[in-house]
Amino acid sequence: MRRVVLVGAGAISQIHAEVIRNIPSVELHGVIDRHGSVADALAKKWNISRVFGSTEEAIRSGEVDCAHVLTPPDVHAAAALPFLQAGIPTLIEKPLAVDRSECEMLQAAASKSKSVLGINQNFVHHPAFVRLRAIVEQRQLGGLRFVSCLYNVPLRQMTAQQFGHWMFAKPVNILLEQAVHPLSQVVVLAGPVEEALSMAEAPIDSFPGVPFYPSFGLMARCGEAQAELRLAVGQSFPFWQITAICDDGVAVADIANNRFFTHQRTRWLESCDNLLSGAATAASILRGSLRNVAHYALSTANLTSRKDPFFQSMRASIAAFHLALDRNESPELDGAFGAHLVAICEQVAGTVSVPRRKPAPVATSGQYEVLVLGGTGFIGRHVVERLLAEGYRVGVMARNPRNLGSPFDDERVVLLQGDARHSADVDHAVRPARVVVNLAHGGGHGSYFEVQAAMVGTVEVVARACLAHKVERLIHAGSIAALYLGPQDGPVTGSTPSDPQAHRRSDYARAKAECDRLLLGLHVSQGLQVCILRPGVVIGDGGTATHGALGFFNNEQHCIGWNAGRNPLPFVLAEDVADAICRACQAPGVVGHSYNLVGDVRLTAREYIAELAQALGRPIRFHPKSSNILWLQELGKWLVKIATGRRAPVPTRRDLLSRGMVATFDCSDAERDLGWRPNGDRARLIERGIRIHARRSPGT
Repeated sequence: MRRVVLVGAGAISQIHAEVIRNIPSVELHGVIDRHGSVADALAKKWNISRVFGSTEEAIRSGEVDCAHVLTPPDVHAAAALPFLQAGIPTLIEKPLAVDRSECEMLQAAASKSKSVLGINQNFVHHPAFVRLRAIVEQRQLGGLRFVSCLYNVPLRQMTAQQFGHWMFAKPVNILLEQAVHPLSQVVVLAGPVEEALSMAEAPIDSFPGVPFYPSFGLMARCGEAQAELRLAVGQSFPFWQITAICDDGVAVADIANNRFFTHQRTRWLESCDNLLSGAATAASILRGSLRNVAHYALSTANLTSRKDPFFQSMRASIAAFHLALDRNESPELDGAFGAHLVAICEQVAGTVSVPRRKPAPVATSGQYEVLVLGGTGFIGRHVVERLLAEGYRVGVMARNPRNLGSPFDDERVVLLQGDARHSADVDHAVRPARVVVNLAHGGGHGSYFEVQAAMVGTVEVVARACLAHKVERLIHAGSIAALYLGPQDGPVTGSTPSDPQAHRRSDYARAKAECDRLLLGLHVSQGLQVCILRPGVVIGDGGTATHGALGFFNNEQHCIGWNAGRNPLPFVLAEDVADAICRACQAPGVVGHSYNLVGDVRLTAREYIAELAQALGRPIRFHPKSSNILWLQELGKWLVKIATGRRAPVPTRRDLLSRGMVATFDCSDAERDLGWRPNGDRARLIERGIRIHARRSPGT
């Protein structure tokens, strides 16, 4: 058995663990992560034998036969190098490294120690692409002449304005993060790029930090054929298609929809050929779509193994690497292949110029009156701006304190790197503060206990630090999700308690309710000086246009409502939430109390969607739904899961009724105690909360 260690316990490690468990010759033996608790959780879930404290410890143990490097790209080289130097075969998640010099260093280390270096470009093993590649290599349509690839995809981090992500640091990073996927397919089909001409479209200059280029074009002469690639990220309609034009037909792999089809000629005259060849192509697309639906249904019913194309591509890619090791061969996707992709990305990025910018300095300590946890997020940015406008010196702790721009480059902002889930980081950040504003979500996914550990655990870490350092006031930003918002007799006020039947709600709502109860309990029992603010449906600059309070978005174009969509919803502008938080920092008599933050202009879901469609000039639709029908649908899904042996909580009608938010709000207590005056102008709400997204959309 080949003993594998996972270097990095982030989200992608779950896929690697699942795949490795099903490779007969491989044992998932160890994990390394700088956050020990994250490594422990992964080890517990997948029954991994060892959690190593460091790379050096893992190598010294003599228990590692292979390493999978799953760290962020900027530390790929540092994480992989010790294993390669020790002669341990290493598979690195894409990209191989961040520049050619790091790639050369890794290749040299592998060559010197005679170890194997592989790159996990899994989309080379995507089911639709595998079929395309076979057609081309077997010359079933004659010789290959031209390869065209259109890569038009959304980017979650752009929508959420998470500009601290590594990919936004400089133009080449978005290519290393995204373009290597379609590039790997182009190179496998057409051969290495020998000569290339590239061009970048205009950058988006409304984002903080360096200019961001969302679109690149590449024309290349390769070993076997010419090729073109158009890469565009942050787009609303996902479309990823690679086309191989051959002497006697065209083969198409629709990667986004996992379909493969061809355009070919028949033996009939042109008039008949047009009909018959078109019908054949349409039938092929239909068969692919039906196959995908069947695979989804069988997987959902637990009657077959996972068939989603991403997992299949990961499974095939990782298995191919280990099969090469079994055969004592070099993998097809080796270090040279990965280095070639990095070189292409560097060449393309070289077509743009980036003005030098002095980044906001990250401090190890500093003096500030107010500490904002989660300050780089949607609401957090507005809060920091508001606090600075009021003359406060502000501390901001963030996991990724880079590429933030204004207002974080203000000299009155002390920027700290840390994680609100870790007590040592929070304790260090809280120590100088007089007031702490907690906007940190805590994250969490999986079972309720995992969500609870992340969300409630984070809140408790912050509260305990505030007690330990005798902070004058903790302002906790909760959510109205903690309340029951279905039909009820009277209005919801700040004194309305958290949902007493929170166990019948979604994991998020249940955890939010538990957070509120925890904080108020610490106020009573230990004197925690806390004020809880529960924002409503927050909209504005930096937020998401397709808010989950409106309904369930299968995609950006269609919103399935939680009800008929005719009841007023509790909208509030982000800037008004920031104003309330700032006022709560010094308002007398608010400690120990909770307040709901809902604006005075309350559009219905139908009205919001109509305004959004008009603002963006897109056909966005609201589809009304009965809460009873939704509940029956959820019950049906639950019954399928139970029938196939999976555990799942029983869906409750109460949760769906609460999501419809037909309850009325009375926020006069917040207006009275905080001196808060939320927006009351409908036109301003639409301009600041909805039309702002038109200015944030690429190409507008």
